[in-house]
Amino acid sequence: MEPFHAEPNYIIEEAPVFSSGHNACPGCGEALAVRYVLNSMGPKTVAVIPPSCIAIISGPQPYSSMRIPVYQTTLEASAASAAGIRRALVRQGKDDVNVLVIAGDGGTYDIGFQALSGAAERNEDMVYVCLDNEGYMNTGAQKSSSTPYLAYTTSTPGGKPNDKKDIAEIMAAHRVPYVATATVGYPEDLARKVAKAKEMRGLRFIVVLTPCLDGWGVPDDGAVRVSRLAVQTGFFPLYEVEEGERYAINVGPTPGWPVERYLETQRRYRHLTADQVAAIQAHVDHKWSLLHARAKVECVPMFQGAEI
Repeated sequence: MEPFHAEPNYIIEEAPVFSSGHNACPGCGEALAVRYVLNSMGPKTVAVIPPSCIAIISGPQPYSSMRIPVYQTTLEASAASAAGIRRALVRQGKDDVNVLVIAGDGGTYDIGFQALSGAAERNEDMVYVCLDNEGYMNTGAQKSSSTPYLAYTTSTPGGKPNDKKDIAEIMAAHRVPYVATATVGYPEDLARKVAKAKEMRGLRFIVVLTPCLDGWGVPDDGAVRVSRLAVQTGFFPLYEVEEGERYAINVGPTPGWPVERYLETQRRYRHLTADQVAAIQAHVDHKWSLLHARAKVECVPMFQGAEI
């Protein structure tokens, strides 16, 4: 199959679904992501949310910050709950109502993965959004399988010894209709991908990098900047996949920008040695070569020795 090319420009159109006055931390990247996800999905949506920072941001009914029905499920059952809600809506003839899961990396990469994989195998009709802050931030910043290599967490004080699970590629291997990566640093790209997923059928999966200010050691106004650096240094590629085969790279890295630019903005990487930074750089370059091969485009190394 030929690679496809994403729309280069997108104007965000928001419906007033997510309200102010929620319980997120000041400057929270997840709250910004929730805004674009919910407002792009629109009012004809039912949300499923497991225990997470997102559940706190949502708040209890009737004081929820979300102007749609919200079902707060168990940590392991988000995809199964969403599948049941979708089937109930179909039974009632409400085919125009979207079912949306908003879960964290703990409830997606780890505890909720069995239900998610099963739903993907059945191609259940839902939009599943993982807000990835790379750890169990709601309970004290412990590591998850989404935590990157050598990142500090309270359960890996010397740095996580193994690599981050590649959830986007795992979901693409299920050959679901749509998989995408996004981040709050590029809101037009995020909103476009949510709007695109909304119009499709089957299981659509989007993983959104959402910095945790306290868990990562980032200033209150740093979520967008850090998210952009993750993309610009190649640490977190922005791309999308249709049917497990057709790849499009949406935002490429800035040539000559080393991954060190991203790492030095966060307290969780302050313990790294020069050799460890070089190892992370080599890993980022390797992952980009694999992604370029899948997308059938020429690979450009992230760091070419330029003066920064």
